[in-house]
Amino acid sequence: MAEIRNYTMNFGPQHPAAHGVLRLVLELDGEVIQRADPHIGLLHRATEKLAEHRTYLQNLPYFDRFDYTTMMCNEHAYVMAIEKLLGIEPPLRALYLRVMFDEITRILAHVFSLGAHGLDLGAMTVFLYCFREREDLFDVYEAVTGARMHAAYYRPGGVYRDLPERMPQYAPSPIRSEAAVRKLNRNRQGSVLDFIEDFTERFPKCVDEYETLLTDNRIWKQRTVGIGVVPPERALALGFTGPMLRGSGVEWDLRKKQPYAAYDRVEFQVPVGVNGDCYDRYLVRIEEMRQSNCIVRQCIDWLRRNPGPVMVDNHKIAPPSRVEMKTNMEELIHHFKLFTEGMHVPAGESYAAIEHPKGEFGVYLVSDGANKPYRLKVRSPSFAHLSSMDELARGHMIADVVAIIGTFEIVFGDIDR
Repeated sequence: MAEIRNYTMNFGPQHPAAHGVLRLVLELDGEVIQRADPHIGLLHRATEKLAEHRTYLQNLPYFDRFDYTTMMCNEHAYVMAIEKLLGIEPPLRALYLRVMFDEITRILAHVFSLGAHGLDLGAMTVFLYCFREREDLFDVYEAVTGARMHAAYYRPGGVYRDLPERMPQYAPSPIRSEAAVRKLNRNRQGSVLDFIEDFTERFPKCVDEYETLLTDNRIWKQRTVGIGVVPPERALALGFTGPMLRGSGVEWDLRKKQPYAAYDRVEFQVPVGVNGDCYDRYLVRIEEMRQSNCIVRQCIDWLRRNPGPVMVDNHKIAPPSRVEMKTNMEELIHHFKLFTEGMHVPAGESYAAIEHPKGEFGVYLVSDGANKPYRLKVRSPSFAHLSSMDELARGHMIADVVAIIGTFEIVFGDIDR
């Protein structure tokens, strides 16, 4: 009788559902997975090492490029770690702006992962719907920071600038008629805050559309229910955080348990799952989008009523205004020193963690008193989640690997850092 042996297969790094450069070596018995071995390192950019040779401010844009779907959330952990060492507290308006943009970024990340997960499992329409909302939020990013993705908006001591008074509008062009431009500009007549408010009024219906497409869709449920089940005890033991942990029924959210910025001043619920499978994690993320929308609404109301500074008034940390810099010699020297030599951070170490859209994103910073970090270490949620791939995939079919990778929401920028 012929000998039956398991055989190995490479899933990725070229596979479109590998979400980057994941090489997954699968050991198969027929089509059933006996072992899944993730191989990482194909994207390694040595960002943590590069950070030791850049000033604190020059390192900030690197954080947009770690997990490039959660740009401002990454920046938030970094600036919090610096602020701990400096012993400063940003103005309250800056804290509210950070909370609002953290939640806008959470919505951006979840609609991206939902669209990509749907596309991986064969649902094309939800991908197009999700990217419709992403465009509006990218327009907000661009209006406030000048960049659609890599914002570099947060700063040690606050944020780069306050919200603009006017939302940019579309102009007529050979490919857009006057009527089409008028329709596009209908909700862009006021300030950026007005545009965000209009988005928050529309967005719950958009989430309803995603749910109409997926939540009771029998093919979606067949692909996600009972797939990648993680009991709460194992989720904790494996180092899960964020929706991966809450999907298993553990109510742990740093915004509630260890509040930072202005999260102790806003009200929201923490959704948790029951079964710990891909479907429950999908439901948790759907509800998180609704809760994020609610937080953004509260921030808009507060920001309208409370004008004020958005940066600390210390020119060793924050640059002087352009007007002061061009009329005052002392301010010019401060400006020059800050952008050439950079700020000197007191010697010590700090760890700052935030509730990133994918879990606990932490930054461990060691300073020797110089203008550059002595050591920078990033605690990436996706790295811990990917390490559980073997346990989650064992006993499932090859097609289920795609569902499990999708439920991780992995982006390789912060795994191969």
